[in-house]
Amino acid sequence: MCEVQATDEATARRAARLRTGARRGSVVDAIVIAVAEGTGGVVLTQEFDDLNALAGQADPNVVVQRV
Repeated sequence: MCEVQATDEATARRAARLRTGARRGSVVDAIVIAVAEGTGGVVLTQEFDDLNALAGQADPNVVVQRV
């Protein structure tokens, strides 16, 4: 299932902090992790490395699984 959400300023700022902490990943990757951080979600991806690095900065931690 896919749900499209608008990115508000708070989510964008959190994504920027995640990206700064991880020192890698795209803006889109960081927004995905910022949204998952707020929901306790699991991120499924084929692009594991950048998303996992960003998830390591999340609090609470976000689970990233390779598919």
